[in-house]
Amino acid sequence: MSLLAVDMGSSSCKAVAFSEEGRVLAQESCSYLPEPQRPGWAEMGPDQFWEAFQAVTRAVATETIPPIEVLAISSHGETFIPVDSRQQPVGPAILNIDNRAVAEANWLADTLGRRHIFEITGLTAHSMYPIPKILWMREHQRDVFSSASFFLALPAYLISRLGLPSYIDYSLASRFLAFDVRQRCWSAEIMSACQLNPEQFSIPVPSGTVAGRLQSSIAADLGLRSGTLVAVGGHDQPCAALGCGVLAPGRVSASFGTYECLVAASESPTINDQALSANLNSYCHVVPDRFVTIAYFPSGIMVEWLLHLLYPEQQLASASVSELCAALEADAPEGPTGLCITPHLPGTCNPDFDPHATGVILGIRPTTNRNDLYKGILEGIACEFATMADLLQRVVGPYDDVYVAGGGGRSRLGLNLRASLASRRLHLMQSPEAVCLGTAILAGVAAGKYRSVAEAVKQVVVPGEIIQPTPGMATSYGRQLQQYRLLYSSLAPVRRVQAAFHSGGGNA
Repeated sequence: MSLLAVDMGSSSCKAVAFSEEGRVLAQESCSYLPEPQRPGWAEMGPDQFWEAFQAVTRAVATETIPPIEVLAISSHGETFIPVDSRQQPVGPAILNIDNRAVAEANWLADTLGRRHIFEITGLTAHSMYPIPKILWMREHQRDVFSSASFFLALPAYLISRLGLPSYIDYSLASRFLAFDVRQRCWSAEIMSACQLNPEQFSIPVPSGTVAGRLQSSIAADLGLRSGTLVAVGGHDQPCAALGCGVLAPGRVSASFGTYECLVAASESPTINDQALSANLNSYCHVVPDRFVTIAYFPSGIMVEWLLHLLYPEQQLASASVSELCAALEADAPEGPTGLCITPHLPGTCNPDFDPHATGVILGIRPTTNRNDLYKGILEGIACEFATMADLLQRVVGPYDDVYVAGGGGRSRLGLNLRASLASRRLHLMQSPEAVCLGTAILAGVAAGKYRSVAEAVKQVVVPGEIIQPTPGMATSYGRQLQQYRLLYSSLAPVRRVQAAFHSGGGNA
């Protein structure tokens, strides 16, 4: 029998079937794009997610031998779908990168207090989270809000389409900005302040909870056997941490994708002054009785932007991202480019979560070419990684090793830059599909294939090559790293003007 993990990312989904020993048996991916919207908005039709989920599941089920016994779904956080009493969508999915609800997030922070919200949820109020967007919907899309009986996280919606209860695990519930991470339940205080009802949201359960078994008709549509077990997965970043063996304090993982996320585990949420000042998120792990503390930033989205800028859609469709990046990397300059590029296309994350921040390219000259831009983006990502690594260390304690997985780890140049600028060893996991591997572990525990999460990790999680910091590279990039860290703060007045304009204070 095999274990099927489906990870619903922010720009694509991936299904991977694993043996009980952690060997990849088959995998498939499918991309999707948000619908064009006004600035700051990001929406997608729920059917796009469902069709992509069906496509990758069917493709893997067709290839996989032995048959799939259990399925679990992980997902990026914050995206949600308003549905009616029959679990049918009444509006589009509002994505995590949507920033329309800045005013509502500020209202929530002013009403309950930024620190108090952090003490309950392990998060600070921000427009990325569903609760501010639901408040925005109540004010600006009253027909959608009044038609909605429930607001479902993406995996909960998909599980409901499988004919099963729309459960949400603790880690994804934690991403709503209304979940009490210590009590592991929806916060009555936050719900009351927002005039919302916990019954409008999914029932929170531990990761790995059995949601049920597939009926024959639904299973057939997916290429699966009738009675296939469905388990509740979790938020992609804690799942990736599990897939890198992060179960307890002392081990830190990094997932390199559209966003880049450093994750540490703890026995209690890291909710203190230092974490609050850095806006670090600390919430429920997918591992029982554990919590994660994360620092993250947008990264791969900047590489995707450059590729779409440089290449026509036909070429992007026919060549892999790895091939295009390898060609740019092969002709990149040897030393520092002198460019200073921030990857903040959807705004910043830690430490200040500024939705008005944008990507910046500083230092362009007449001789700057596409290869310079590509390496400059990798340099900017490495500068941001080094900053996040230090930020996390100040809260969770010192560490010299980071266990790495994800598609962003395919660039050797990018890995060398990160290791050297952050002065940390990077351990590349033998399975780069850490999110899906962690999700498969949850599926295997649910199906009784492993006695515990810890037993599964010992059996299937294996580190591989180690990337050491390159001697002298950090020194050669010292000025560029200093410039990078000055650039963001120096643009604060510009961001204030942008914020005033977007709030209606400027002239069109």
